[in-house]
Amino acid sequence: MKLSKKISENLEVLDKSLGISKSFDIVNREVKIGGRAASLIFIDGFAKDDIMLFIQETLQSLEREDINPNTIEKLMTEKITYLEVETTEDTKQVELMVLSGALAILIDKEDKAIILDVRTYPARGPEEPELEKVTRGSRDGFTETLVFNTALIRRRIRDPNLRFEITRVGKRSATDVVIGYIEDIANPKLIEDLKRKIDKINTDALEMAEKTLEEFILGKNWNPLPQARYTERPDVTAAHLLEGHIIIIVDTSPSVMIVPVTMFHFTQHAQDYYQNPAVGTYFRWIRILGIIFSLIVPPLWLLLVYYKGSTPDFLKFLGPKETGEIPIFLQFIVLELGIDLLRIASIHTPNVLSTSLGIIGGLILSEFAVKVGWFVPETVLYMAVATLGMFATPSIEFSMALRLFRLILLISTGLFKIYGFLMALIFICIVFITTKSLGYIRYTWPLIPFNGKALATVLTRKPIPEVKNRPGFLKPIDKNAAPPDEETPS
Repeated sequence: MKLSKKISENLEVLDKSLGISKSFDIVNREVKIGGRAASLIFIDGFAKDDIMLFIQETLQSLEREDINPNTIEKLMTEKITYLEVETTEDTKQVELMVLSGALAILIDKEDKAIILDVRTYPARGPEEPELEKVTRGSRDGFTETLVFNTALIRRRIRDPNLRFEITRVGKRSATDVVIGYIEDIANPKLIEDLKRKIDKINTDALEMAEKTLEEFILGKNWNPLPQARYTERPDVTAAHLLEGHIIIIVDTSPSVMIVPVTMFHFTQHAQDYYQNPAVGTYFRWIRILGIIFSLIVPPLWLLLVYYKGSTPDFLKFLGPKETGEIPIFLQFIVLELGIDLLRIASIHTPNVLSTSLGIIGGLILSEFAVKVGWFVPETVLYMAVATLGMFATPSIEFSMALRLFRLILLISTGLFKIYGFLMALIFICIVFITTKSLGYIRYTWPLIPFNGKALATVLTRKPIPEVKNRPGFLKPIDKNAAPPDEETPS
């Protein structure tokens, strides 16, 4: 589509395609150039401030005779003293250049736009997120600056339908909150529902940034299962946006909230996709196995100890050779509390002392404790296996939820044996089945309700070209993740 000579018509077209009036980070700076109306359109966070100031001062100082006649040619050859400059008559080219970080200058009565490459991308100043490290892949991570975070996402998705709508939450803090989505992919019902919930928030401040916001959005409940995923990686965020998810960015926080999600989102890691599909699938299976072990191993072993006489001969080795001074059940409880105490202590310990803390914790919870008679070696071993599985879980929130469920399983098994184990297991299954993200998205999808193709995609790391459809539970507008094949000329 060609540009019009009326600047108002051009701005209307660009507003519809880029969402200038909706996205806070797309700036339309209206100025006068030689007495004519003009607009400087750029993305906040990409443009260099000093160059923008210089260009604006230069253009606004021009008189009518300085630009007439042949306005565009005069500006290009005489007035704009900048190296990387070009013109275009195509609105699509203007969109692409603005989304890439360039500055577009529109002038009334001119059907050409001037494009200046004034962009600067957020560099690798932010370190790689500690919780989401990969052996291969990008090393940039979100920061506490809102504009930098949106620019990191824009760098990966140059889709004109990407929207970042800003609002403020908190009467006293007036914290900037951004809702991000791709307009022609994301489910409009989910977007409107999320906006409505955020608009209804009545609070003084978001003290703990996105975590406080999450509790207002998802409602009051004591369910430990996380119903929103957090990430500090721009590539992970971009991948979820392209699937049809909605993201929430809160100023001052380096984490982005992704909604809605299912339980399987907490078993995946970016590392899977930076490896060969076979290797990624292997890693995913090992991780899922570790997550299951973190929940079930200690209470299941305790149950086998109680019924050692009824177990088959090939499982006889599972029982302890000696029981120690403390009952097995209490040994597990003490170990659970000891590991949690060690975890809490590690958070408050300076890095220079972390190695010493690890040595002390290992000695107290293993060698010395076994020698004194507090624990038998088997309880330490199986608790170590469960803890290893807990640390292998990509999401801390999900691992801590399973940690609480494991404690419930242990206490119930210790008090009521087989009946307690089964009742606790049924209770945990009911919690998983009845949990819903955003109040109506099934947490157990695609297992319940069952979707074979989607479950195969979740359990295996398929080659990217084979993933044709976006997740069905999101009900996206554009269900096809692969662009349509171009028609071959006859």
